[in-house]
Amino acid sequence: MRFNACVALLLFLVACASSTPSPTRPVPQRSRVANLQRAATLPWSDEGRCVVREAAQPWPVLVEQCFHALDHDRIRFKDPGGRCAVASTGAAAMGIGFCVLAAPEIVVGAVIVVGVVVVGIAIKEALDAAKLKGSSSEVAERAPQMKPTSQEHSASRKSKPEPSGQDWFPPVPTEPREQERCPECRPIPGPPRGGNDPHNECANKIPGNNFPGLNVLVNGKSFDALVLATRTLWEIKTDDFDKHSPHSQAFFVKMKLPEIQREKRLAEACGYIFVVGVRSAAHKAALERLDPNLDIVVMDWC
Repeated sequence: MRFNACVALLLFLVACASSTPSPTRPVPQRSRVANLQRAATLPWSDEGRCVVREAAQPWPVLVEQCFHALDHDRIRFKDPGGRCAVASTGAAAMGIGFCVLAAPEIVVGAVIVVGVVVVGIAIKEALDAAKLKGSSSEVAERAPQMKPTSQEHSASRKSKPEPSGQDWFPPVPTEPREQERCPECRPIPGPPRGGNDPHNECANKIPGNNFPGLNVLVNGKSFDALVLATRTLWEIKTDDFDKHSPHSQAFFVKMKLPEIQREKRLAEACGYIFVVGVRSAAHKAALERLDPNLDIVVMDWC
């Protein structure tokens, strides 16, 4: 069985190598934009951050590096021409998607996306930046490089009045705003991931929640709720903590604490307050004993 799987994997690699080039040198800017435009038609679970990072690579290399970041729940691969048929058996079964997607030209019907594709925010920003860069360079090439004459230079200097004590203003800060400097800090509403109906209903009732029925993606983490008025991100825990034995409770909070602390760091890195919602005072006390810096609220509305 192991020998057959290895043979299948070897045949798959040969098939893909014959259909897709394997250059390793970075591609020019025009090809980088083409890679971004091609990737914009696919669903990505990381908002396209991996694609932007690898966009300078040839398309097959980009697919190899970022295949894991695809939203595999929304994408299906088919092989109408049978070019990747060898990848449908044995250990190489998972490779048919890579073989189809990495091809120079994708056959119609080979890639099926469920639902409407919304271009990942990272890909959109990279395309906008490339478009702006292309426009500015084009204008710079067309604009004549003319030096002002000495008369024009002196006239321009005379036309600017010297500032007095009454009309002088402090310089406007040129530092970009937080959201412009860190695009990943912009809150992006999206459907809830995981959890269950009671969990989602509890999150929807958080006082001041601006996006009931939705999660909010900030800094790569999908939070349960966002209160814009206080810039507060929420994560809620609806476990029946009080029903467990003291030993199980201690084990439970120790197991969950590292993830809660990581979520707190992600929120605070973007300037948000982070709050954990729990259903009992015992759960609150157990977490506070391990980390007094956590902001924990007992949710009396659940």
